Amino acid sequence: MLARFNHRLAVPVRSGFRFVIVSLFAVLSALGCSSANDQVKPVDAEQRADKIVVSKTDHTMTLMSKGKVLSVYKVALGRGPNGPKEHQGDHKTPEGEYVIDQKNPQSRFHLALHVSYPNALDRKRAESRGLDPGGAIMIHGVEKHFAWLGSLQHEVDWTDGCIAVTNPEIEEVYRLVPVGIPVEILH
Repeated sequence: MLARFNHRLAVPVRSGFRFVIVSLFAVLSALGCSSANDQVKPVDAEQRADKIVVSKTDHTMTLMSKGKVLSVYKVALGRGPNGPKEHQGDHKTPEGEYVIDQKNPQSRFHLALHVSYPNALDRKRAESRGLDPGGAIMIHGVEKHFAWLGSLQHEVDWTDGCIAVTNPEIEEVYRLVPVGIPVEILH
């Protein structure tokens, strides 16, 4: 009998949660809430990025081509405290200069671009403390079952140190960013 009671309670709570989220989307839309990407002109299919700049302070990722801005995206970052990534498990987003060294079309986060963290400085800093610097830092989208969040996903830092955008945005980024380009992650 208790199992039936809990099951019945779960349905209204879940429905109520969806109602709140849908209502929140409606209010934000009515207020003109937009992502940073909405303020940048659409990118020509022939263009390719030659550099990525991430500003942790501004929560933005900018794709550059020949010194000009191609596109700007609002991002969610690592949920760890401020400062550069120091070791495996600290949930911080690194700071420094890296490259995109591979693409993952089968990522559980829709699509992903691997950032070459740790660099030599990151390794030295972690090893001096006897710690593992970690790895697996990505620029990625959102898991399929959270994709409905859309641009709300970047209102809270939720990753383990990665840089997250919406799924439509990662599709554009994945198309525009070739392997080998530099990534500068600023405080």
